[in-house]
Amino acid sequence: MSTTDAKNEAAKARAELAATLDALEDRLNVPKRVDELRRKAVASYEKNPMPWIIGGVAVAIIAVGAVAWALFSDDDD
Repeated sequence: MSTTDAKNEAAKARAELAATLDALEDRLNVPKRVDELRRKAVASYEKNPMPWIIGGVAVAIIAVGAVAWALFSDDDD
């Protein structure tokens, strides 16, 4: 292997490593991922808000039921 071949191989390996590190950085960038998820949720809500409304009402009913159960249960321990 000549010096030129070795330098070319090293440059190729560096480029591959840089690409891999960039991909990892992109995947592990939590604020970016949160922003993407927020944009998807907003787009989903704007497209069809009914499932979001039903989900919110269901969560509220569950929360009220849990509080009522805690307050009015007959556990006198």
